[in-house]
Amino acid sequence: MERTAAEAAAGGKGAWRDGAVTYLHLLFYIAISGGQIFFNKASHQSNPSLSRHHPLPSSLPPRFSGGFCLRVRWVLSSKEINFPYPVALTLLHMVFSSVVCFAITKIFKIVKIEEGMTTDIYISSVIPIGAMFAMTLWLGNSAYLYISVAFAQMLKAIMPVAVFLLGAAFGLEEMSCKMLAIMSVISVGVIVASVGEITISWVGVVYQMGGVVAEALRLIFIEIFLKKKGVRLNLISMMYYVSPCSALCLFIPWLFLEKPKMDESASWNFPPFTLFLNCLCTFILNMSVFLVISRTSALTARVTGVVRDWSVVLLSAAIFADTQLTFINIIGYAIAIAGVVAYNNHKLKPKPQGNEQQSADSKANPGSPQDVETSISTKEAS
Repeated sequence: MERTAAEAAAGGKGAWRDGAVTYLHLLFYIAISGGQIFFNKASHQSNPSLSRHHPLPSSLPPRFSGGFCLRVRWVLSSKEINFPYPVALTLLHMVFSSVVCFAITKIFKIVKIEEGMTTDIYISSVIPIGAMFAMTLWLGNSAYLYISVAFAQMLKAIMPVAVFLLGAAFGLEEMSCKMLAIMSVISVGVIVASVGEITISWVGVVYQMGGVVAEALRLIFIEIFLKKKGVRLNLISMMYYVSPCSALCLFIPWLFLEKPKMDESASWNFPPFTLFLNCLCTFILNMSVFLVISRTSALTARVTGVVRDWSVVLLSAAIFADTQLTFINIIGYAIAIAGVVAYNNHKLKPKPQGNEQQSADSKANPGSPQDVETSISTKEAS
């Protein structure tokens, strides 16, 4: 009897510890993801030539004081960071990711590269995925030059609509009244949020929506890659193959679009240590997504993403001077998020057959296609 009570107490303590670690993983993902968004936004926003769009605040709100306030002021200072080149920034991210993945897999051999990759699969699947990943990050970073962080997050809520419509066009999704209703709710919410935007820049909207379409295409290509090609890759393996391809796809537009501007302008500045931190945050973000999914589930990761989006919207309104939330903004975004939650619940609802086996396979192999698809679907917060 005493032994049973002791075992129960030990089991309860172990469960509490396990739950605490899980919540720490979720909080870390929210923090690093939101932090990377603000990091990239600050890096782009500090360009003096764009001050007509988003003037930098001369001071932060009094409630943001102490060390956090000093760090935010340092990042926003144009004397420290002046790098309004989104293609170059994203290219550096992909080069950094390629180098780190190569070191992990080939030099230190911490992670083994999954087998099954052929030249035909690489050309037909990995290159399109890498190209769309490059477009997603390029256009998403460019949008921050023209629109606020909060409004960019609101526009991202339209993502399930783009994924569903393109999936239906590729024969991966089936039209249904329920899905059409969910898509309508999300669309109405985003439209309402856009109407409530005070200082809207249509150039920024086009960039952001282009990024959404590119991300949707990337997810479609990933689904085709996983379902039709049958290759199982963990996140490191996927990044090992995709990152160099994305870097090459970004190098070409950088060479013709941004390199001449960088050569002409002597005012841009990105301290090496800050650049390293920015690239490291991007890589850690991808790793945190993998950890969250492997420890919890795909549904938990997506719901956590919704919490992250709300946190970014509210915090950006307090930090950045270019963010002015209106009541219509909040109502529209709330409607869109309600649709996104319904979409996630519908897409990730367990199937009536084979649930137990699928759950066991997922735990036994955290790098399974479902994990990779969901982890890659969480866009790098750029």
